[in-house]
Amino acid sequence: MSGHSKWSTIKHKKAKTDAQRGKIFTKIVREITTAARLGGGDQEMNPRLRLAVLKAKSSNMPNDNIKRAIDKGAGGSGDDSFEDVIFEAYGPNGVAILIVTLTDNRNRTVPNLRSILGKFGGSLANKGAVSYLFDHKGLFLFSDLSHEDHIVETAITNGADEVDSKEGEIEVTCPLSAFDTLKRAMDEAGLMPSSCELAMIPQTSVDLVGDEANRLVQLLERLEDDDDVQEVFTNARFIDE
Repeated sequence: MSGHSKWSTIKHKKAKTDAQRGKIFTKIVREITTAARLGGGDQEMNPRLRLAVLKAKSSNMPNDNIKRAIDKGAGGSGDDSFEDVIFEAYGPNGVAILIVTLTDNRNRTVPNLRSILGKFGGSLANKGAVSYLFDHKGLFLFSDLSHEDHIVETAITNGADEVDSKEGEIEVTCPLSAFDTLKRAMDEAGLMPSSCELAMIPQTSVDLVGDEANRLVQLLERLEDDDDVQEVFTNARFIDE
C-alpha cells in the first residue's frame, strides 16, 4: 500500500491465492463470453473481446479456456441475461468508489453491495453522485524502464495525453478513442506493458494513512471478492506513514 504510484492508488490489487485465482478466471470467462455474444468472436472487430482476452492472458488463463469462452459466446450459447451495471458509492472518510459489475440479478447484487459497504462505514450513492469525479481512459503501466525513451516517444506520437515516470514505473494514459491505436503501436514497437486496460481515473484524490487506509483496503478487497463485481475504482490515495 503506497502513495508513490498513481495507478496503485486508483485500483487496489492484491496477491491472489489459488482459490482467488479461480474466482478471477470465472469472472474473466463471464466477460469474454458476454463480449463475444454482444460483438462476435473476431477479436479484430470486437475491442471489448480483445481487451478481455488480453486480461485473460495477463492472468495466465490457459488458451483452451479462452477459446471455449469465445466459442460459447459467439455461438449464442452464452447466458444473455448478464448486464453491465456500474454502482456508485461512498466509502469511509467520504472517498468515492465506482463498482463495475456484470450481473444477471440486480436484486441479488444490490443488497450484497449495500451489506459490504455498510460493514465498513460506506453506502451506495445515487447515479451521478461520484462518477463525475472520474475520467474513463486507457491506461498502460510499464515496470521495465530500460526502454523509457522509446515508451515515451511511442506514447506521445500515438495519442497519449499523459506520461508519468517516477519511482521505477511509467504510467501512460490516453483517451478511449486512442486506446486501440496506442495498444497496436506499443505492440509493433515491441513494448510490453505490465498492465494494459481501461480505467476510471480520478481527477483528484483523497489521501488516507494508517487505520483509515487499512479500513478502505479491507472494503475494496471485500467488494472485489463479490462474484458479480468485475472492477473497483476509488479516488483514495494510500500514503505510507
